[in-house]
Amino acid sequence: MAEQKADEEQWTHHQAIINGIRLHYVTAGEGPLVVLLHGFPEFYYSWRHQIPALARAGFQVVAPDMRGYNLSEKPAGVHNYRINALVEDVAALIKHMGATQATVVGHDWGGAVAWAVPMTYPALVEKLVVLNAPHPGAFMRELRSREQLRKSWYILFFQIPILPELLIRSNKGALLGEMLRTDPERAGAFTEEDIDRYVQAINQPGALTGALNYYRALFRQSPIQTMRSIRRIDTPTLLIWGEHDRYLGIRLTQNLGAWVPNLRLERIPQSGHWVQAEAADRVNELLIEFLAGS
Repeated sequence: MAEQKADEEQWTHHQAIINGIRLHYVTAGEGPLVVLLHGFPEFYYSWRHQIPALARAGFQVVAPDMRGYNLSEKPAGVHNYRINALVEDVAALIKHMGATQATVVGHDWGGAVAWAVPMTYPALVEKLVVLNAPHPGAFMRELRSREQLRKSWYILFFQIPILPELLIRSNKGALLGEMLRTDPERAGAFTEEDIDRYVQAINQPGALTGALNYYRALFRQSPIQTMRSIRRIDTPTLLIWGEHDRYLGIRLTQNLGAWVPNLRLERIPQSGHWVQAEAADRVNELLIEFLAGS
């Protein structure tokens, strides 16, 4: 923990108007740009193990609180959380950092956005890394199965107004804390200090509704519209998957070649959905090897 605190002291915090909204982000290191996109219900701190490793390996890292989360602006209205708005945030952030290209890395919802960035701006993404987040085509395919529908029940629950916010906030965020203690395949992937920070971040005014609006916006687009929006990704892509994901089945990693022909899949056993925390050393090794390779 002392080493982690020392690493955090090397990160620089920023606030800037990007794509018309105020985003908070942290930076570290110098070199080719790597953008780290967190998932639900996280924030930039999701990448606490990856930021120092990438910075030491010779990369400039930027990890934002995505819109709606933690210290970033939380625009009202579900429409402000559609995937195209989230993609524009990433594109604008890369340009704000003074880069013409970047490696984009995303986990969970950040991974969903990461898949979409090279579909919209192929020249902007040098390499793509996704951790436990399904390609949209695979997700639409697997939602027809009972297994994935059972795993994805919470997405339907999140469509209900107000009730999910009340449940998650109840008892000082006990539900979120319990999830982070029990979900990981590896016990202790999240320390009590980590959990306190996640709870504090999601309890920022408006943050929980902002985070849930990602899921609500998902249902504002029909399956036909989703499938029509998919474009082939020719960018070199690494998909890292913790095999014991409680929310996303392993079948989501299969039969992606038509959509992502330049794909490398790395499955990590004894790890679950929170793979960058549960198997941090292995994830860091894979990231650095992939980013440094030609």
